[in-house]
Amino acid sequence: MAKKVFVLFPDGIGLRNFALTNFKEEGEKQGIDVCYWNNTNFSIKDRLGYNEVVIEDQTIHSLTPIYSRARKRTELNVWTKKLSDAVYQMYKFPLSINGLNNKIKSGLIRLLIGLKSSERGVVSIREKIKQLERSTSKYKYCKQQLEEHRPVAVMSTSQRATQAIAPLLAAKDLGIPTITFIYSWDNVPKAMLVVETDYYYVWSDHMKSELLQYYPFIKEEQVVVTGTPQFGPHFDESLVVPRETFFAEHNLDIEKKYICFSGDDETTSPLDQYYLEDLAKAVRGLNGEGYNLGIIYRKCPVDFTDRYQKVIDGYTDVITVIDPIWEQIGSSWNEIAPSKEDFAMLVNVCKHTELVTNVCSSTVFDFVAHDKPCIYYNYEQPQLKKGIRDIGQNYHYVHFRSMPSKDAVLWALNKEELKDRVKSVLDGEVNPVPVTKQWFSVIVGNTPTEACENIWKSINQLIK
Repeated sequence: MAKKVFVLFPDGIGLRNFALTNFKEEGEKQGIDVCYWNNTNFSIKDRLGYNEVVIEDQTIHSLTPIYSRARKRTELNVWTKKLSDAVYQMYKFPLSINGLNNKIKSGLIRLLIGLKSSERGVVSIREKIKQLERSTSKYKYCKQQLEEHRPVAVMSTSQRATQAIAPLLAAKDLGIPTITFIYSWDNVPKAMLVVETDYYYVWSDHMKSELLQYYPFIKEEQVVVTGTPQFGPHFDESLVVPRETFFAEHNLDIEKKYICFSGDDETTSPLDQYYLEDLAKAVRGLNGEGYNLGIIYRKCPVDFTDRYQKVIDGYTDVITVIDPIWEQIGSSWNEIAPSKEDFAMLVNVCKHTELVTNVCSSTVFDFVAHDKPCIYYNYEQPQLKKGIRDIGQNYHYVHFRSMPSKDAVLWALNKEELKDRVKSVLDGEVNPVPVTKQWFSVIVGNTPTEACENIWKSINQLIK
């Protein structure tokens, strides 16, 4: 009889990696009864036909968000002092003071930060969060579900959601082994470890070293390098369609070469639309010099603004919009569901463009899987004013220190040289791809197609 493993979706961000890849099939191949423990509004059973147990009680303690925000800031304060590095202060975002309720919450958070910005203080906040979540109806509800279905292990698809705390605590209290997957390449130094589990699955040796450095309560044997399913589709040749087919489907000009502009979320790049406009002007300029170029604009799936529309309307001669195939299933950014069709969409955008440009996005790794280079914008826009975040600080973040050298990408340091950067790629004068591939190996690891297999092998070992 197959052993049942619960795969927990605390929010929608893990759906792409763990419901829409071959993750379930690989688990079944290794003798596991894969059951999705679903805390989202996305019906896995109805839409995909997979077994699921729905968490209908999604109540977190009213104080958990306050303590969780304080936990993040106190951890960053501790790391700033311990590592003598002010970069961790850049990961803080302003607390809201809009309205009396937010003022009270922010005041409590500041009080906790003042009292608890020490290693002992951080531990006490973490313990308080556990205490709070164990008192909730959701904790009791999840415990009952676990007792009814009796899984041999629970794996959370993300470590960053407060909605995951109660389910994982319930599992631990019943003696069920718990695992969390570290969702994104920048999450560890951002102090985004919300949950504590028996095991931690990470992308690479680099991420393992980070986790052990920042969290001394985690032991080396608890951290398993598995890779990530995120980039596997780029190595699946069955997803690639001929250039002629792709161009016809999306009304692209078969005579043109295309550059992808990969949009960012509003927090990361609040003036992102102006970088798209700069690229459009550069492309117009190059077309005037005899090139025949276009731009594919692929928006960030969690950007719900209309801030690009004016630029798109003003440059219809060079910009073609190809939206990601995602669906909004809730009200917040982490309640948006991808589709299997979007895997093929992204693969073919990478395959049939010459390069990608963006602001500090991990799409650099999507494109280098197809031997395509990346240009990072790294200059201020004249529209920058007080209260708008400068994108330049992004490149100071810890995860960019993992670059083998700054030559892993091309840098556009001002508007004027953007055209020259694009031209140098098209003319074959520069090729950062070999260095970018080294960076890919550091962050993603050397076996990008084996992550699902590695995860299930590890789970099988720990439940034996």
